[in-house]
Amino acid sequence: MTLQSADSDLALIEAAAREAGALARALLAKPLEVHSKGEAGPVTNIDYAVNDFLSERLRGARPDYGWLSEETPDDHAQRIGKARVFMIDPIDGTAAMIARVPQFTISIGVIDQDRAHSGAIYNPMTDELYLGAIGGGATLNGRPMRASLRADIEGMRMIGQAQRFKSSKWPEPWPKMQIDSRQSIAYRMGIVAAGQADATILFGWKNEWDIAAGAAIVEAAGGRVSDPWGGVLVLNNLDPRTPGGVVGAGAALHPLLIERTKSIPDPRRG
Repeated sequence: MTLQSADSDLALIEAAAREAGALARALLAKPLEVHSKGEAGPVTNIDYAVNDFLSERLRGARPDYGWLSEETPDDHAQRIGKARVFMIDPIDGTAAMIARVPQFTISIGVIDQDRAHSGAIYNPMTDELYLGAIGGGATLNGRPMRASLRADIEGMRMIGQAQRFKSSKWPEPWPKMQIDSRQSIAYRMGIVAAGQADATILFGWKNEWDIAAGAAIVEAAGGRVSDPWGGVLVLNNLDPRTPGGVVGAGAALHPLLIERTKSIPDPRRG
């Protein structure tokens, strides 16, 4: 297998994300074809079209890389044991796209040896492109960005669901925070990487294609990403989900959040 440099992969996924975004905008100007995936939510012709485009574009350029996408049937032979794997959510936040709320993104992650390596997250309606690689820094529309330096939970800016922090199940009540919501998981992580928010906490099982790009970009921007117990995210599993959730934050704030989220029960032990 021939692995490309981080710069080469970044150039590829940045161009692919922007081209996929142009395709999504063009199709969004026409009537949508909406279907249901049951508990997995809605899917549209745009999800499928973007998936097909990215599959051709990325796999054609990197035939040795593995592939995992929300809209492609998972084939373990196509990714397990591969040194690098593309992890794709063609449209993250499909419900927002259907409602014409500009909170959906195209998420392209590259996994190296089962760890987040590089990623591109593109909001085609706001033209925000978050890009980064471990050890290579991160940018927002070409300008360097850095995760928050904040080291205090009280008064922080959290991207999440406000009701989650009001639950009586927490051993200690959360202090007052500014809590904003975004429908796309990848978008939340891009916002944290840019320092536009201090942290995001994702609760419950999360699909690897939702978090791969964001995990790479947050860490490339100097932040930290882990499971709720502070463990590293190991991706490209047979069951491509992370248990318990994900905590992404600036490096100083992250351990303070883990002190609280470590009380979350591990679903693998229940």
